[in-house]
Amino acid sequence: MKAFKKLTLVALLLIGSTVAYAQLPAVTLKTIEGKTVNTAKLSNDGKPFVITFFATWCKPCQRELKAIHEVYPDWQDETGMKVVAVSIDEGQNVNKVKPLVDASAWEYEVLLDSNGDFKRAMGVSTIPALFIIDGDGKIVDRHTGYTDGSEENIIEKIRELVD
Repeated sequence: MKAFKKLTLVALLLIGSTVAYAQLPAVTLKTIEGKTVNTAKLSNDGKPFVITFFATWCKPCQRELKAIHEVYPDWQDETGMKVVAVSIDEGQNVNKVKPLVDASAWEYEVLLDSNGDFKRAMGVSTIPALFIIDGDGKIVDRHTGYTDGSEENIIEKIRELVD
């Protein structure tokens, strides 16, 4: 049993380290304006950025995006970071994404992953799921779920990357 626990711990450490420095997978998505985007080419001119997975029906997702929205201009001024919000809405719910984004006045780049290809490629099983990407396009941090105030952890990580 002890050997199994050690093996499991080693496997988790290996998995964690590959996720921590993995490049973004190449998946073709659409913007809410209908333009095609290759996710492997997402970038921010050498500055860090955030990818967050959400759905229109996910209340914690909306709370997280709203909380980020409130401080987003300050974060951009300070660090140059940006947010890419990826909707995993399927079917008829895809039609609710643009109205939600417009009504919320989110200034994020919004992508549609209605088939869940990018979600699967990124290993997302629970939303909200947020990834911090460094200026070289490597995934350096991730978390799932949202609690009020946890957006402060995001900007702390971004600040570390730009310092």
